[in-house]
Amino acid sequence: MAEFFRSLSTAAIAFLLLFFFSSHFVKYSCAEKYLFVQGKVYCDTCRAAFETELTEYIDGAMVKLECRDIEGGHITYSLEGVTNSTGVYRLPVQGDHAEEICEVFLVKSPLPDCSEILKGGASARVQITSDDGVADNTRYVNSLGFLKTKAIDGCVNTLLEMDLPPEAMVPESTKN
Repeated sequence: MAEFFRSLSTAAIAFLLLFFFSSHFVKYSCAEKYLFVQGKVYCDTCRAAFETELTEYIDGAMVKLECRDIEGGHITYSLEGVTNSTGVYRLPVQGDHAEEICEVFLVKSPLPDCSEILKGGASARVQITSDDGVADNTRYVNSLGFLKTKAIDGCVNTLLEMDLPPEAMVPESTKN
């Protein structure tokens, strides 16, 4: 009887080791081939230069990921994507780009009245490597926004509720 339990515990240990190494293999051989870059694109309806409770997220906005080598600034990786109905994009990125500078850029808004790119808010940097201590394979990027041609009703109150003066709004574009 003791021999039975000894062989049973040996079999259990062997099974656990097999399970551990097989799941470890699957994790690093399949799932880690891609990292994902994810972010949101919004319409800044208040021209506040940040998201507010009146912000609308844009379906169909185009973004572009570019990675450049640190030395010469040459593009080493490029990928475009489009946002879904909640304004979210999720770009599958092949390879490790630890030695590169990667940024997501706004390319185009499908909304004619919300297509002005805020100065200084056209891109966001992202570190794309699996060697950064982050267990998740998704790298999150700060939201990027287009400016509404004219602020919508309710923006003044929204800014005042945030203890910001209405003058904090980005002036309306003078482009025709």
